Amino acid sequence: MNEENIREVVEPGKPVSAKADNSPEEKESWGSFIWFLVKLVIIVLVFRTFVFTSFNIPSESMQPRLLVGDYLFASKWPYGYSTNSLPFGIDLGEGRIFASQPERGDVVIFKHPIDRVDYIKRVIGLPGDKVQMIDGVLHLNDAPVGMERIEDFILPISDGVGCFRVDYVTQLDDGTRACAYPQYRETLPNDVSYNILDLSEVAVDNTSAVIVPEGHLFMMGDNRDNSQDSRRPTVSGGWVGMVPQQDLVGKASFMYWSWGNGVRWSRLGRGI
Repeated sequence: MNEENIREVVEPGKPVSAKADNSPEEKESWGSFIWFLVKLVIIVLVFRTFVFTSFNIPSESMQPRLLVGDYLFASKWPYGYSTNSLPFGIDLGEGRIFASQPERGDVVIFKHPIDRVDYIKRVIGLPGDKVQMIDGVLHLNDAPVGMERIEDFILPISDGVGCFRVDYVTQLDDGTRACAYPQYRETLPNDVSYNILDLSEVAVDNTSAVIVPEGHLFMMGDNRDNSQDSRRPTVSGGWVGMVPQQDLVGKASFMYWSWGNGVRWSRLGRGI
């Protein structure tokens, strides 16, 4: 509270005049309020430009970690800044300032190389890495990554949204229906582990070996059979191919809201 606007005492013998006192005070109050709004706008702009920005999840490509209806903050400073990571079309030219390279396993937001819309995937391959899918198993530098079958991922069926296939539909103890998806624990060479879904046999379960070019990243979604990622060349409106590091926006940090059939309270505040 602004101490200049607090009047706790009045000089003895001096009449209180609403007209004399309130008019200057009202002007001062309005001036203070406007200055407060200006400072608030500046703080928000600095925060959104250099610290965090928010995103929501519109697709199933990062299940089981991220669900449709999740809202998250992404931190901007871990990988440096570029035109793609700044709002309002601020032009920093080519490259990034304070640049640093993501680590394998990071979940990042980036611009689609053609459409310039925001995508979110997991970093799998760094520059110089050899990446290949063989029978649904990820291989890095000619070695299969650790892949362990774990319990099914249970996802309640949302209004108007069904399961990937009808044979994945199950009934829970309370009588409601859900999707039970095959789930695996994948561990990268740097010991980063996360859960993935393997729902069916698809064409990109087997790919040619590729070498990640300098200045690029190989991205994959955790929902391996429902993600358009680096396993195919870049196309407008879909597959992203090798992602230039200049297109990075930020690192997914934590969820601040989640909505399915209702508020998913257990997901609020969870780290990515």
